[in-house]
Amino acid sequence: MGIVVTVDGPAGAGKSTVAKKLAKELGWRYLDTGALYRAVALTALDRGLPTHDGEGLGALTATLAIRQDEEGRTFVGDDDVSSELRTERVSQAASQVSAHPSVRRALVDVQRRVADDGPLICEGRDMGTVIFPDAALKVFLDASPRTRAERRRDDLQARGEDVDLDELVSQIEERDHRDANRDTAPLLQQDDQIAIDTSEMSIERVLERLRELVVERCENGGTDNRLGNCLDSRIPSGP
Repeated sequence: MGIVVTVDGPAGAGKSTVAKKLAKELGWRYLDTGALYRAVALTALDRGLPTHDGEGLGALTATLAIRQDEEGRTFVGDDDVSSELRTERVSQAASQVSAHPSVRRALVDVQRRVADDGPLICEGRDMGTVIFPDAALKVFLDASPRTRAERRRDDLQARGEDVDLDELVSQIEERDHRDANRDTAPLLQQDDQIAIDTSEMSIERVLERLRELVVERCENGGTDNRLGNCLDSRIPSGP
């Protein structure tokens, strides 16, 4: 496994935005794990497969060729499904789909293989706890449910969707409860993760803080020197 930095936390904490920006700055790969589960959820919805059917969803996931390219786009087979993954319908279905152990097992190898292709910034809910427990740097982003709901509302309105803020708050709190109490890979902050509350922070400030942490770890070599010389690392060039 190459150099890995994990950014975990609940929906709306800013994980995707800052992880993607940081990866671009460093010239590292970026992995949006939530998009992988959303791709499974989207496929299940399109095929009429119930989100409570864990056995069926696990079997479906095992057959799907899901991948992400270096630009962060998500594909199912040859189809770019990126633009379809951020609707509230898919978001709610993804939370239910991701609770099934069979689905999570089917996606573990997909996620870990990305780290073999060069230094990686990945974000999700169990990156530092389950997928990459030996990551060189682990961060946990959080924010109040209302702040996260406001961010989600702004994103949806920018795409032309009319949403009720109070309803979004309720949905986020329900999702937090479901994610934190599922049997497999629950969303929990652990002691070796550096916690950052982004409620009162701009994206630029959160990005600056993450950059500081990476530089600090790189200069010090990180735990067991796993981040030694990491600022000189880049995604390997193609032939």
